Amino acid sequence: MPSTKRAPHPADARTIKDLLSYRVHKLANALSRGAALRYRQDFDVSLMEWRTIALLGDFAPMALKDIARQSGLDKGLASRVVSGLVGRGLIHRAPGQEDARELALSLTPTGQAVYEGLMAAATQRDDAFRAALTEDELRVLDTILAKLLQAALLQAEAPAD
Repeated sequence: MPSTKRAPHPADARTIKDLLSYRVHKLANALSRGAALRYRQDFDVSLMEWRTIALLGDFAPMALKDIARQSGLDKGLASRVVSGLVGRGLIHRAPGQEDARELALSLTPTGQAVYEGLMAAATQRDDAFRAALTEDELRVLDTILAKLLQAALLQAEAPAD
């Protein structure tokens, strides 16, 4: 029976599973799936709703465009997420202080209570992940993540060859 494993490239024996971006993406997805399950079960919010609530809990008031940029959502999806949270009484819309055409979004008292519960759960999860690493490994990881983010941002801005 012939082998289904492909022959390595002569110059580079890596497969997709060896690529750093693939491995980071796989880790991010695993972290997100666990978070999504917990936040849905415990707080009845999706991952996108969690990110929106967390941003507003930390940085309100915010404009929709800023929530979209900070959460990594396109503006249309961010708008739908915000509208759903407004409908559930978790977010309040008010005219912007600098531009009345732009809405200033903030948490309602109910939204603030959800935010506090979500942050407690997120902190608990984060502590569990950090416990898997030594203090030295955490320092190295922080350095690595900052360098990779900087390199990714530079590459995203670079023109295609």
